[in-house]
Amino acid sequence: MYAVRLIVGVLLGCLTVFSSHAHGITGADQEFLINNVGPQIGPYIYLGAKHMVTGYDHLLFLAGVIFYLYRLRDVAIYVTLFAVGHSTTLLLGVLGGLHVDPYLVDAIIGFSVVYKAFENLDGFKTLGFQPNMKAAVLFFGFFHGFGLSTKLQDLAISDNGLITNMVSFNVGVEIGQLVALSIILIGFNVWRKTDSFFRHAYTTNVLLMVSGFVLIGFQLTGYLVA
Repeated sequence: MYAVRLIVGVLLGCLTVFSSHAHGITGADQEFLINNVGPQIGPYIYLGAKHMVTGYDHLLFLAGVIFYLYRLRDVAIYVTLFAVGHSTTLLLGVLGGLHVDPYLVDAIIGFSVVYKAFENLDGFKTLGFQPNMKAAVLFFGFFHGFGLSTKLQDLAISDNGLITNMVSFNVGVEIGQLVALSIILIGFNVWRKTDSFFRHAYTTNVLLMVSGFVLIGFQLTGYLVA
């Protein structure tokens, strides 16, 4: 019961921080990125890990992806697909200069949360078809990567050492993802050993979907008034 309260609490907490850009790069981190010149491997690894660990939208999607995955092999496959997707567009966005509107990208990221929760609720089966889950995770991974790159592009980071720094940042993102995913998996595994998992799985995924809709609404509002 503690596990379900923890997970539901995290989901509800996410609803309260959407409007504050909780996983944006601000303060001392922002100042460092703006003023730094030259390769800085360690700091960029740290910033990448920090960004992913505080990236509630990325973590909500990952939670939805692994919600009904019981085998570690399956978890590894889907998380790898997600990593390939967001790593590709993170590097392409920053190093290739491919810029996308941050509000629209974050709205699509919110939609990815809704999509996965809807799938977990057997919504597609009700509609009479089942999309390829692996392809969907890879596809949405591309948009999550663009979401990461927009945070960096807005800061006009120095070109001196940019490749090294972006690769380091991406390594940090993967480290942060591994840490966060391990915590989520431990929580799920504890919860799955109790009778409350199947009693509350539906409600949890509904909350997950609501979180995604809130994020979509907030980002679209920002796009329209910006």
